[in-house]
Amino acid sequence: MHKAIAKIVDPHLHFFNLQQGEYAWLKPQNPPFWEDKHLINKSFSESDLTLHTPLELAGFVHIEAGFDNQQPWREIDWLQQHCRMPFKTMAYADISDSSFKAHLTQLQQRNSVTGIRNILDEQANKVLSSSRTRQHFALLAEMKFCFDVQLSLTDCDAISHLITLANSNNTIPIIINHAGWPPLRSDVIRQKKWQLNLQKLARCNNIAIKLSGWEMSNRHWKAEHVATVVLDCIATLGDTRVMLASNFPLCLLTIPYPKIWDMYANLQHISAISFERISYSNALNWYNF
Repeated sequence: MHKAIAKIVDPHLHFFNLQQGEYAWLKPQNPPFWEDKHLINKSFSESDLTLHTPLELAGFVHIEAGFDNQQPWREIDWLQQHCRMPFKTMAYADISDSSFKAHLTQLQQRNSVTGIRNILDEQANKVLSSSRTRQHFALLAEMKFCFDVQLSLTDCDAISHLITLANSNNTIPIIINHAGWPPLRSDVIRQKKWQLNLQKLARCNNIAIKLSGWEMSNRHWKAEHVATVVLDCIATLGDTRVMLASNFPLCLLTIPYPKIWDMYANLQHISAISFERISYSNALNWYNF
């Protein structure tokens, strides 16, 4: 463990307030149809976050969780009322929708909001290639917001459009979520695509990547796979454009919150300086703390 490094900023986690929020995706009748979804279908807050010494949580970035996609500022108002730790929020606003500008105007009035997050996945190519998305990217630049995006690095067309957007608006920090769904080494063809697109993204200085969501692809993920992805990302992007994250509370489907950070802290072949960057200072820089 990197014992000299105590402070952690978790740049990708979610809190749920089932009394006030909608969270359609958590309801059993709606997708995703996970057999274990009931384990996270409850309220979670800041008080649920604990780490083992010598690690200490110094702040976090809350990523929108479907509280109310029609009025996404409601989630922000709830968080700003209840969170005590230093934090930033990535709100929901659909970059391909005509409501985008109106939503951004509301969100801009909340001081914790530092950007928006979109889950694109299979829709990534369609959304990122649209003219409306290009217009909305210019709005993000005006407001000095960053853009979190969930998509696969094996989707070559989508990555090509993302690079075009990044180059045309190079002041917008763009952060790939969940390591861009890295395939296992044994999946040779998809692994090569993932690696090649990571190298293409490396040429855009305003693109970073967050490493989390291991449980989303595989409930039985191995620390060796995580280590490989972390080292690949650092080797390709450098250690100032990579962030470790938990994806709490979804990480609980496979591992307790403090243990995922223990696992990160015990990764081999990462210097103390690099670990400090990827677990703490990069999150502060990319999310404008």
